[in-house]
Amino acid sequence: MKLSIIIPVYNEEKTVLTLLKKVSKITIPHIVKEIIVVNDSSTDKTKEKISSLRSQIKMKVYHHKQNQGKGAAVRTGIAKATGDYIIIQDADLEYDPRQITKLIKPIQTGAAKVVYGTRLKRLPNFHRDEATLQFFIHYLGNKFLSLVTSILYFQWVTDMETCYKLFPKKAVAGMHLRARGFEFEPEITAKLLKRGYTIHEVPITTKPRGYDEGKKLHTFRDGGKALWALCKYRFLD
Repeated sequence: MKLSIIIPVYNEEKTVLTLLKKVSKITIPHIVKEIIVVNDSSTDKTKEKISSLRSQIKMKVYHHKQNQGKGAAVRTGIAKATGDYIIIQDADLEYDPRQITKLIKPIQTGAAKVVYGTRLKRLPNFHRDEATLQFFIHYLGNKFLSLVTSILYFQWVTDMETCYKLFPKKAVAGMHLRARGFEFEPEITAKLLKRGYTIHEVPITTKPRGYDEGKKLHTFRDGGKALWALCKYRFLD
């Protein structure tokens, strides 16, 4: 089986080298990796950092001429992917690529066709990285959006906003994805559920980062867009 790992990148000069090296080192039995990097017109040294690894890591790299948003970058990656399955990997090191091996197991055993890595099948740990008001607000926002997803689409989902979404390429064949920004998460979730796929969730851990470290998601602005997307795609294609 071939797995396409799509990495959307925007202004991640501090983390992209480490992330790409981590992804390149992942070995999964009976899995061939395809690494696809989509640089969404970064204005820092991200492009140069990626280029410096081209001779060391086998990967496909695409550059947007203008910044379009995470959703647009992922859509570019999906269009270029040749794998049987696709997974999305952020470049900010919040998600450890080694956990991809956990997500692929239900696929290999035939237990699932779509797998999400859930961060929310637990209460927040108010110590260390999670001991912030920002994290708690994000946590509540994600729980609310996941609850709305479960109610609207009749399937229990605990972490709709997770980056780790693993799905077959054929599941998105012919799917008209419109999202340009973070509203990609609710859109693809809604459309996978409407196509009859069951989302199997696997618990994962993350290392949240703050806005001072480059975090781009804004709880209220992007949360409002996500809520609207969930409601809109319940009734529209």
